[in-house]
Amino acid sequence: MEIHPVQADTLDLLLALFADYQRFYRATPDEARNRAFLTRLLADPSLGAQYLAIEETRPLGFATLYHPLSSVSARPYCLLNDLYVVSGARGRGIGQALLQRAREHAATHGFAVLSWQTEQSNVTAQRLYDQLEATRSAWFTYSLPTGV
Repeated sequence: MEIHPVQADTLDLLLALFADYQRFYRATPDEARNRAFLTRLLADPSLGAQYLAIEETRPLGFATLYHPLSSVSARPYCLLNDLYVVSGARGRGIGQALLQRAREHAATHGFAVLSWQTEQSNVTAQRLYDQLEATRSAWFTYSLPTGV
């Protein structure tokens, strides 16, 4: 298994996993919208990056990193927005390898912190995260529909 940055020639491998990830979080995938969104991320590396775990030609998982700004630190940070491993490949160290690659990306780009969130009910992911040197915090996330 190898982890590679997503490029135009591996975008199609990512799209199916991306749709599965959206379904996991009870969202309805839209391939055209997803392709446009992911292409935008490819076109502008200042927004972030994506990494794909591949075994031979089979995609096993991916990580999506964004570079948002923090008002508290007055600088950008690295946000691990998505981490997904196909169900049949879980428990093989793929999630940990993707997290390590995300950490390397953050360090290489000068970000002092790699941050992420997960649902409180996602205990599988939390078991992985709790094995790391990561610090768990207790923040609440609010969402407000805009009507659009």
